[in-house]
Amino acid sequence: MTGRANQCAARLNPHGKTIPQLLLERSVANGDILAQRHKRYGVWKRFTWSDVVAAVKDCSLGLAELGLSPNDIVAIIGENEPEFFHAEFAVQAQGATVVCLYPDQTAEEIGYILSHSGAKFLFAQDQEQVDKILSILDSLPLLSEIIYWDPKGLWSYDHPKLQSMVQLSARGADADRANPEAFTKAVAGGRPDNPAVLLYSSGTTGNPKAIQVSHNFLIDNCLRILGCEELRPGAEYLSYISPAWGTEQIFGFAMGIINPMVVNFPERPESVLHDLREIGVECLCFTPRQWESLASDIHSKMQDALPLVQRIYGWALNVGRKFADSELEGRTPTLACRLQHLVAERLILRSLRDRIGLKNARIAASGGAAMAPDVFRFFHAMGVPLRNAYGLTEFGWIAMHRGKKFDLETVGSLLPVDPGYGEALKWRISSAGELQVRGGSGFPGYLGLPEKTAERWDDGWFRTGDHCRIAESGELIYFERVKDLRTLSTGFRYPPQFIETRLRFSPFIKDVMVVGDETAPYPIALVNINSEVVGRWAEERGIGYSTFADLSQREEVRELIKGEIAQVNAKLDPEARVARFANFPKELDADEGELTRTRKLRRGLLVERYAALIAGLYNGATQINFELEVRYQDGRKGCLNVSVWGDSSSPVTATNQHNNLRDQRPNENAVPHV
Repeated sequence: MTGRANQCAARLNPHGKTIPQLLLERSVANGDILAQRHKRYGVWKRFTWSDVVAAVKDCSLGLAELGLSPNDIVAIIGENEPEFFHAEFAVQAQGATVVCLYPDQTAEEIGYILSHSGAKFLFAQDQEQVDKILSILDSLPLLSEIIYWDPKGLWSYDHPKLQSMVQLSARGADADRANPEAFTKAVAGGRPDNPAVLLYSSGTTGNPKAIQVSHNFLIDNCLRILGCEELRPGAEYLSYISPAWGTEQIFGFAMGIINPMVVNFPERPESVLHDLREIGVECLCFTPRQWESLASDIHSKMQDALPLVQRIYGWALNVGRKFADSELEGRTPTLACRLQHLVAERLILRSLRDRIGLKNARIAASGGAAMAPDVFRFFHAMGVPLRNAYGLTEFGWIAMHRGKKFDLETVGSLLPVDPGYGEALKWRISSAGELQVRGGSGFPGYLGLPEKTAERWDDGWFRTGDHCRIAESGELIYFERVKDLRTLSTGFRYPPQFIETRLRFSPFIKDVMVVGDETAPYPIALVNINSEVVGRWAEERGIGYSTFADLSQREEVRELIKGEIAQVNAKLDPEARVARFANFPKELDADEGELTRTRKLRRGLLVERYAALIAGLYNGATQINFELEVRYQDGRKGCLNVSVWGDSSSPVTATNQHNNLRDQRPNENAVPHV
């Protein structure tokens, strides 16, 4: 796309319109401008706005021929690819509603959502997804059609409910020739207050609930972000987070059309970092786990660099950190700092941003959960303008870091609301410390659960369920879900997630769960090591191991994790310090229900599954033997006899394994007594 064509694309006025109506408007105004790219077999395939609308039209009319009606539900499962987006637009063009599923969900999880939503049709990416659906089809009497878009491995499949997206589109093309006005008429009949998509909650405490999200809701949240961040028309965006998460619906779908953006799809999840560099994205949003994983990946690669390169890298990051800290605190960097930063930029920092594909980043957001300030300091030291964002699937984006001056311990200040979509956002803290909000397009409610919907309101204020505090600066400090706050037997009340987010900054720790309630005098931690980084660390030191369980229980690895915990303990109040810990003998797995699909811990299940391990740690045992139920990839279940070592955590002293990543300044924001 040329720069001149880029300038022709202006931001659309979305008031009173649906997403498909905006898509048609974009195609009319900028039909020959690039809209999407998808890397296939190493080559980027391009789609203009006219290409997108043509594909959407044929698919949409094909669905109408199959009997799709307004108010029907259509499910889509697969990786982020153009066909996923085209199918969603096609469904919404007929006034129907989409429900998106995570591609790694099990057949059992898929079956629950399809049954609960009453999905009539389903789009599936490939053979893997089709096989899941066919295995549970007998329990889904309402599901009448399965449409796949990747035919590899499906040529010999013969099922009356199965057809390809090519066949569906061919039927739609015939319908278009017979009635050329049918598509535009269907799109024009859409209402912006109708449900566009059902977004299911993560289900950390039970079965997930379906949130009914309207076109107005998506557009409202899109405008909140664009109201505080400058983004040029035609900005490059990477579509990586699943459309089953509301953030991708706001960024990839709504903002992609309204701003507009070029929505890029990676070739496969494993090639994201390589594709990021090729694209040079200007806008992206990752979960905290993905940002933490990127930081760990950078660190692990630097471990393999020459000693001289490591020293230069460490110096450049320290200079970048001082420069970034000055801006974050609203100070002008000293002349010496500016000169050193100029040298660091040319030697290391610019090249480092380029290698991870963030050289052009303008909006780099983290959303979905809390993230340690050290992660933000690391990326800001590199020159990446990473912002924290806070919101909920039910209410949308509420707060975000803005400008250059903000407090990394917060999740930002209130976002602006376009007057066409409601009153300005407001917040208050209840007597129990819960954040409550109002304004914007509001909370649309749960599908079929009026009593659960009513529970989320308190005299016109939406109850977020989050324990927060509003700082003197007016920014929001997030601590923990109210239900997850814990009180020790000493009476000390603390937020486990506050500690977990700081522990996860370690490149050696992938996941961690802090445990400790009224029956315990101190917190303990169960650690899921990062097997890739720890494995490389072990190999460099000649430490042999065979399996994940073997690696996690090696004495040297336990000492390594003890040092990482000690670094965090040094920043905590004495009552909140992790006193004992153990490494999980297996990786936490979403397929076993231990994590949600957005990699949040299912605490209740983990506490139940590892009850013997937790009891052993509190009893002072150094070696705990117990049985652990596991689920294999083919669905079978079994039991493993495992032996796990429990360790005491050194309170404050340890050798830092990665000084270049961690900010060594004293942290004045110790874990609060809440």
